Amino acid sequence: MTSLFSPLTVGAVQLSNRVVMAPLTRMRATPGVDVPNALMAEYYRQRAGAGLIVTEGTQISPIGKGYFDTPGIYNDEQVEGWKLITDAVHAAGGTIAAQLWHVGRVSHESFHDGALPVSASALPYRNRATIKGADGSPQRVDCPTPRALSIEEIKATVEDYARAARNAREAGFDLVEIHAAHGYLLHQFLSTASNQRDDEYGGSQENRARFVLEAVDAIIDAWSADRVGIRISPQGTFNGLADDDLEMALFLAAEFKKRGLAFVHLSEPDWAGGPKLEDSFRKELRAAYDGPIFGAGAYDLAKAERLLDADLIDAAAFGRSFIANPDLPLRLRTGAELNEPIPATFYGGGEAGYTDYPALAD
Repeated sequence: MTSLFSPLTVGAVQLSNRVVMAPLTRMRATPGVDVPNALMAEYYRQRAGAGLIVTEGTQISPIGKGYFDTPGIYNDEQVEGWKLITDAVHAAGGTIAAQLWHVGRVSHESFHDGALPVSASALPYRNRATIKGADGSPQRVDCPTPRALSIEEIKATVEDYARAARNAREAGFDLVEIHAAHGYLLHQFLSTASNQRDDEYGGSQENRARFVLEAVDAIIDAWSADRVGIRISPQGTFNGLADDDLEMALFLAAEFKKRGLAFVHLSEPDWAGGPKLEDSFRKELRAAYDGPIFGAGAYDLAKAERLLDADLIDAAAFGRSFIANPDLPLRLRTGAELNEPIPATFYGGGEAGYTDYPALAD
């Protein structure tokens, strides 16, 4: 029986346990410059008992931004800010991966000096972006119809991913995770619902996967395959994509195996109203990709243990329970009661609902 609390080798990194902190957008980077700060360092330090922390989505370029006060990793000031965080996590005995993020069309022109967000195709869709209201609180506004990236811009964005990986290495991260899930830019190229291109990045399965794999290869070249993981969300309904893309996930998994990626992070669709993944698909994924698989999405201890015991995942990622429980691995191991998260403080603000949740030793 594989325990959630046993060590796990993930690429070049040894995890002390299999409880992963899932990426969680919290919108507390320094306003105006998107620089990680001391408050964020304390938040991540408190959660260093995770086998691996995957950071909140971190934009690889200014055009990749879609939520207010989210951190970037594309300039020197941001790299220095991230060093505060990686140093704090490492001093507390933890391991941390940067999630590399480009939101694509899930954005608003106010983030881009009035310019339109970008996507695979210029298709209207119904979704909302989160901007900062006049009182500083989150405000939801309609996303505009995006414009399609040109081939030259796709190539430039691939280089943005590579630069972000080099910056993550410089900032002291142990790994990077490519965000190719949840309806953001890379997922927009994978999905027929958002990609109607007629060039080498559209149409066939191989063409729609091209951008993702070019980004993967560039990031590997910038660092090393054993330092690179990726997040996918087959059948996910988040941010307006709801196509049945299990075959694309298996195609990608086989490509990830060829490249020797450190891990695949499977964000399951039922956390956002989609269907539950069948164990038959999990077995196909395991056959297609032979590295560590993280499962995420409405996980509790029972679900994690069942899938670990069945050898269908190698680690379990927890999201909202990590918001309210900085010592979540200890609470799961000892059966302690969990704190309840406070949704009103999820996005933006200061210490309240961020660094003030009590740990067992408090």
